[in-house]
Amino acid sequence: MTDSAALLNKHSFVELGARQRAKALLDAGTFRELLDPFQRVMSPWLSRQGVVPQADDGVVIAKGTVDGLPVVIAAIEGAFQGGSLGEVGGAKISGALELAAEDNRKGIPTRAVLLLETGGVRLQEANLGLAAIADIHAAIVDLQQYQPVVGVVAGSVGCFGGMSIAAGLCSYLLVTQEARLGLNGPQVIEQEAGLEEYDSRDRPFIWSLTGGEQRFASGLVDRYVADDATQIRQQVGELLKQGLPAQPRSRQADLFLQRLARLDAEPQIEPSVVRDLYQGERS
Repeated sequence: MTDSAALLNKHSFVELGARQRAKALLDAGTFRELLDPFQRVMSPWLSRQGVVPQADDGVVIAKGTVDGLPVVIAAIEGAFQGGSLGEVGGAKISGALELAAEDNRKGIPTRAVLLLETGGVRLQEANLGLAAIADIHAAIVDLQQYQPVVGVVAGSVGCFGGMSIAAGLCSYLLVTQEARLGLNGPQVIEQEAGLEEYDSRDRPFIWSLTGGEQRFASGLVDRYVADDATQIRQQVGELLKQGLPAQPRSRQADLFLQRLARLDAEPQIEPSVVRDLYQGERS
């Protein structure tokens, strides 16, 4: 197949909305949405602050199968409030993960996939959002006793804040070149550290530090794929079949502390330095 033909046959995953992403991953005809928009389960707090709420609160929960395996998918809609999570959306995700853990305790081997396009906590909901994200963290750890939790960061919002911790807790992480993953977003770092330290408008600079390729090269994610729905579905299926990792990244604190101790924090650290340091040490 020629390059031009391959390009025409490519179906972007990044350009899909949350619901379409979930459908793209599940086996044909198995998509079943839980608490769909017609249930009208939405944030009670946004309208009080002059923000128009969304009927699904920006989170899509679906059950189905991937290559015949029972799976629950939680997909965050990055186009709604920057993918921020509040009380309702966070409860939908943690509840879905908790039900998957219950399935496993009853002998139904349900796995989970998190489609993470989020800036983290929704500022309008403050502590309620933080508590919801903490519940998600606990639910991931619980489910991981039984089955893998696969996180996907495709783009274009990225994954930041408390949900970047959720990403770190996942059994496996998959990213594209368009993805970004970090605890703090570019605007937050620029605001706190200044423009000379971090220019949030410098896209090549940002992606060189927190982009998918860099995160893969430094061993913080497991798979790096093109923005193609078919390829992403194939890779997610492989990770789900792989079972639980021998040692989750979340339990490798000593390894990452050793790596950090070898970095000279005095000069500005270049992305290449991190890559060279972690070369051959992929967890």
